[in-house]
Amino acid sequence: MTGVPASAAGGSPGAHGARSSTAAADGAASEVSASASGPAGPLQASATDPGDGSRPPRGAKIAAAAVNQASVWNVANLLTMLRLLLVPGFVALMLADGGYDPAWRSLAWAAFAVAMITDLFDGHLARTYNLVTDFGKIADPIADKAIMGAALICLSALGDLPWWVTAVILGRELGITLLRFLVIRYGVIPASRGGKLKTLTQGVAVGMYVLALTGWLATLRFWVMAAAVVLTVVTGLDYVRQAVVLRRRGIAERAAALEEKEA
Repeated sequence: MTGVPASAAGGSPGAHGARSSTAAADGAASEVSASASGPAGPLQASATDPGDGSRPPRGAKIAAAAVNQASVWNVANLLTMLRLLLVPGFVALMLADGGYDPAWRSLAWAAFAVAMITDLFDGHLARTYNLVTDFGKIADPIADKAIMGAALICLSALGDLPWWVTAVILGRELGITLLRFLVIRYGVIPASRGGKLKTLTQGVAVGMYVLALTGWLATLRFWVMAAAVVLTVVTGLDYVRQAVVLRRRGIAERAAALEEKEA
């Protein structure tokens, strides 16, 4: 009995195997092309996640570290670092020639004014353009307290401002900062309008004391500083109230969650 020719039955086994191999190769090529044309792109996918358990290409970790490091050097952080660098310069200008020369005091006021202006912009830029970093979270409040503390201490050391005013303002600022860290596990105390008004009033009052003012301007700066002290105390007490409420609420929520989990 004559059998069906091999060509009619689909070709020889060798030819069939060759076609199978070609199809498998085409399928693999299609998968590679699909992965290369995905959202990540060929370079990003190979640099971050090879997907086959192999080691990432040489330099991938270094490149990632460089990107993370570069993110610290943004505009908001640069303004914060500028404010930190202005602190020793301000002190040097404030105490130059005995600390009572109007020209040096004017230069010290200019340095203080630049520091206060950068304080208004760095936080806004960081939040608006998503430039918030761990460095900024730590350095920004340090820079704020450093420039204000340096100005108050210099003024009190020169006899222009009573020490009790410096103690009240600095004590409030350091105390509220510590309080924020103590209750951060329960939540964040937001900056209030009163707190922002306090910061503005303090900046204006201290700036007026840095300048060598006389006459009615000297009298005006006394009342501006008095308003700053009142706002400092009132807003400080309000922050304490918010911290107590936040802590009680956090403890109650944790207890309720624990009871629900046990039930």
